[in-house]
Formats: sequence, C-alpha cells, structure tokens
Amino acid sequence: MTDEKKRAFNLADLGDLKIGQIQTYLASNEVDPVYVQALREDSRKGVQNALLRYDKALLKQQAILDQIEQLKTRENELRQQGYQLIAGVDEVGRGPLAGPVVTSAVILPSDMPPVYFNDSKQLSHTKRQALVADIEKYAIAKTIGIQTAEDIDQSNILIATKQAMMSALNQLHPAPDYVLIDAVHLNDYKKAPQEAIIKGDATVYAIAAASIYAKEYRDNLMAEYADLYPGYGFEANAGYGTKQHLDGLKKYGPSPIHRKTFAPVKNYL
Repeated sequence: MTDEKKRAFNLADLGDLKIGQIQTYLASNEVDPVYVQALREDSRKGVQNALLRYDKALLKQQAILDQIEQLKTRENELRQQGYQLIAGVDEVGRGPLAGPVVTSAVILPSDMPPVYFNDSKQLSHTKRQALVADIEKYAIAKTIGIQTAEDIDQSNILIATKQAMMSALNQLHPAPDYVLIDAVHLNDYKKAPQEAIIKGDATVYAIAAASIYAKEYRDNLMAEYADLYPGYGFEANAGYGTKQHLDGLKKYGPSPIHRKTFAPVKNYL
C-alpha cells in the first residue's frame, strides 16, 4: 500500500479514535499536518480542546526557535565574515564569599541542533543538567578555567576572573578563531580577535552555553565542599552570603576556601 493510500485509509478511521488516542498522537513527534487538518473537522469537544493545546505547543516551540535564532545573531554575522570556530566565554562566582571563580569557554558547531541556551541564573539545576548534557554531546570544544579563593586573595577578583578565562581559552582544542566574552576584555589574549559583550550570557548563544557549563561545574564543586566544610550551607548557597552562610561564619569562622579579603569574611579572621 502506498503512503497516500495508507494516509487515506487512516483518515477514514480518525472518527473512530478515542479522545485519549488523539491526545497521545498530537503529543507525539510524528504528527502529519494532513491528519491535523482532518481532525479540525471533528466536532467533538475533546478533540477541539486537544487541538488547542497542540496549537499552543506549536506557538511556544516556534517562539523558542525564534529566540535561539536571535541568540545566534552575532555568531551568524561572524560566520558570514569567514570565522568558524567561535568561542563563547563566561564566568561564574565573582560575588560569593567562598569558593573559586570558575570560567568556561565553549565552541559550538554552526549546525548545532536548536537547543535553547539562556542565562544560567534563570534556569533550574535540572534544566542546566540537561543543557550540560547537550553541550557535552554537541560542542566542538569546551573547557573550564579556575582560580581558587587563595588566588583571588593574592590578586583581586577581576584579575583572577581574567586569569581563569585565559586558562579556559588556552585549553581549547581546536583553538578559536574568534572569541566572544561576557563583559570582559582580555588584554593578554592575542591568539584570536575578541569582543566583550555586555549581558552576553543573555544575548549570545555560545556565551550562554559557557555560562551554563561554568555554573553547573561550580555548583557541583561547592556541593562537594559542603561535605568537607559543613555548617555554611555551601550546597544551597554556592558560597554566596546568605543568612545560613553568615551564621556559619559567625559560629565556625572562615574555612580554607573562604576569600579572606572579602567582607565580611575578613571580620572573622
């Protein structure tokens, strides 16, 4: 039986399908637009409600695809200029009282599937885990750069952040031919042209991916530190100055991973 005959046969049977079967079909990944159009002629209220949900889901999916294309705008412009290995770079952990500053550099392929990377701070841990899995699967290269609390105390948080970014970039293989960085310019990086983009983690695809990769890495690291140094709530606050964290500082004093030059940590030395 040809596909057209199969389709005609199935169309004739649509009226015999139960509402639940139609709902399951519309939620699948193999929806035939011809069938959908035929279902629109079905007067059953349950079918029409299922179609409303289907249409809303399509609109939502299209909105996500449009947002992804918007995030890719700068990278698409650069590819039209001949650049292919475009790295996005971001940091996580400049503000906490404890733990390292962590950076990531990520190079995504031009044919990257439509995965919606967005500002990591707006995403749940579960969603970030799924996106990290996508980065691991599809990225051409991805790296992590770290500067410890001791490194931060020896210089300052901005210098440490730049050093961590340099470390992440220098580990990339293949090396990038253009670099997009969230808000920071690296004067010492000479291997490729670079561009600092304000709020890049929310507006540039590769930077958003790097933000997610760095944040998930750092959050997992801080959860491990919570086992080593209990009482500060690192597993929940990732080293930021929450009430639980400040109460722990007052009770136990600074741990080995606290930033001794940061207030209020230095008040408890």
